[in-house]
Amino acid sequence: MKIPFSPPFVDQDVINEVVDTLESGWITTGPKVKALEEEVCKLTHAPRALAVNSWTSGAILILKWFGVKEGDEVIVPAYTYSATALAVLHCGATPVMVDVKDDFTIDPEKVKAAITSKTKVIMPVDIAGLPCDYDAVNDIVNDPSIKNLFTATSENQEKLGRILVLSDAAHSVGALYKDKQTGVWADITIFSFHAVKNITTSEGGAICINLPKPFDNDAEYATMRLWTLNGQTKDAFTKSQGGGSSWKYDIVFQGLKVNMPDVCAAIGLAQIRKYTSQLMEERKRVAERYHSFFSQKNWAQLPIIKDSDRTSCYHLYALRMNDITEEQRDKMMEHIADKGVSVNVHFIPMPMLTLFKDLGYNIENYPVAYNNYSREISLPIYPQLTDADVDYICNVIEEAYQKVI
Repeated sequence: MKIPFSPPFVDQDVINEVVDTLESGWITTGPKVKALEEEVCKLTHAPRALAVNSWTSGAILILKWFGVKEGDEVIVPAYTYSATALAVLHCGATPVMVDVKDDFTIDPEKVKAAITSKTKVIMPVDIAGLPCDYDAVNDIVNDPSIKNLFTATSENQEKLGRILVLSDAAHSVGALYKDKQTGVWADITIFSFHAVKNITTSEGGAICINLPKPFDNDAEYATMRLWTLNGQTKDAFTKSQGGGSSWKYDIVFQGLKVNMPDVCAAIGLAQIRKYTSQLMEERKRVAERYHSFFSQKNWAQLPIIKDSDRTSCYHLYALRMNDITEEQRDKMMEHIADKGVSVNVHFIPMPMLTLFKDLGYNIENYPVAYNNYSREISLPIYPQLTDADVDYICNVIEEAYQKVI
């Protein structure tokens, strides 16, 4: 038996939507992108959503929009994919890494201790589909003593008057925190629609804009949309409509080129329309079947898929084994692979990666992140898995544990 780790969900609805785009004669940013943005708003209840060509480009856009530059600091968890910190580096700023909690999410106490007058943004990460503690993070940035420490160096920083909360929700589209969707708990939330995500556009993402007054979210959407198009005042679709001076455009600032094309949006559009009613329910089925099996094993530490405040969107099933070493975990993975099951690890903490080690980060300063990483194996979880597939995976994991440990 061969079980892949995370194949994309492509059914006839996806194929039909893509073919419709191809037959329309318009494949770059246009009506499909707009429709996808509207569906994201419908799902999350965010005031506005802007589609981009990746989570990373969306994060760079927002950091630049907020005026983050050399000399500034952005607080990020040490336990996340490298894009979280790479976006900060691309703006010339410094990622300030802090440790995480046992549930993989950023530790608010560590965040508070890391804030300085240079801190411009806090970027919490929702890991595996589980939201972080948004109340704690929002309380920190609104604490009068923290606000007094904030030093604004751009127009948008002056307007906000405090540290920006930029949620890395690459994993958590559809997840709930206190019965409200991710997308409305931070000032800005960015989802990923990468090929392995719950909703995919092959490559892509969406920025949910949820800024407080005096910001006008509609106006900021329009500005950020220009940011995605090199600062150009008209997109290609608008220019193509013909007539008079419709072709004329201006470049009003130094933007980026990170727009999402319609041919990609079509894939996500077909998926998001059945996401909560079908796709996420199938992921839940798989997660609960794993839970039922591994809850009976005293060597297994189950991931949180629901607690009093949070409901996961079941992006990953991050299983940890108790009292094992990184080396033993790796040996387990070799045995699992030999049995035809593709598994993964999420994530190698950033301080263990060459780029960040060379910048002076040391994993010894992040003991919880390392402990989580050293014992974790991400199991396949997607709608196409049958119950028989899941049972086979469970048995292979137990067999690997018994063989190695």
